[in-house]
Amino acid sequence: MYPSIRDAIVLQAFPSIKEGLDALKINAVELEIFRDNSVYAISPTKERPKYTLANPQAIDDFKGHLRANGIQVSALLMHNNFGSKDFDAEVDWTIAAVRAASALQVPVIRIDAIMHGEHEVTVEENVTVFADAMARVIDATSDCKVDLGIENHGSIGNRPEFLDKVLTKVRSSRLGVTIDTGNFYWWGHPLSKVYEIIEHFAPYSKHTHVKNIAYPAAKRETPREIGWEYGKYVSPLAEGDIDLRRIVKTLRSSGYKRDFCLEDESLGKYSKDEQKAVLKRDVEFLKQIL
Repeated sequence: MYPSIRDAIVLQAFPSIKEGLDALKINAVELEIFRDNSVYAISPTKERPKYTLANPQAIDDFKGHLRANGIQVSALLMHNNFGSKDFDAEVDWTIAAVRAASALQVPVIRIDAIMHGEHEVTVEENVTVFADAMARVIDATSDCKVDLGIENHGSIGNRPEFLDKVLTKVRSSRLGVTIDTGNFYWWGHPLSKVYEIIEHFAPYSKHTHVKNIAYPAAKRETPREIGWEYGKYVSPLAEGDIDLRRIVKTLRSSGYKRDFCLEDESLGKYSKDEQKAVLKRDVEFLKQIL
């Protein structure tokens, strides 16, 4: 296991991914792949703030860019929406992202659990749609060694029964979970249940997002409404209620060997200079617990 960071987080505090990773003394980043199949440049220029991954030649070009900067892409992140009216387009985009990841030798793609209209149908109906999408992507990319990690993200994605049913319905060794250490807690699960849920899904872990929340003591073990006072209580990694050392041990004992990806969403509470210091402390903390 090793530390990495989301591109959006490092770019919140630093002018470029390269400057941020150098300052933080890590060399791995999770990159969002946008709907035009582009990603942020590691060292951007005015002429080239992004690189496209839309064809083999472009991917080779980006490989050279990564080598020149000494950077590893630990995962690609998608904001897919399988509740879209154009379901086929969402599936096709996901297939293209898997093929780009395969060409780049990126081991995993973070899949978004949020779906438009998910509150208007039953859990079973959401499971059917999501599982169908995952099965189609996996079948179409059977020649790729890229895993798919469904993040416990949003309302339905933080319901263990949803994740369990999708995994059971698809039954592929390439499909698992991007375990976000803070999102189950954000959803309103009591702290002790958060550990139970993560232990349950640890054998299916394909990727991680690491964040923390410091709720008042009286709220830690009581169910809360989804997202209760999150902006107020989201915290740097070492200052929250969630025992991240315990989660590292849980994941390691399950055989997980990939990145522990920093996603500190408390940065908006700090000035630019403070944000840099917060991220440096976060990374040092990650290195200690890993």
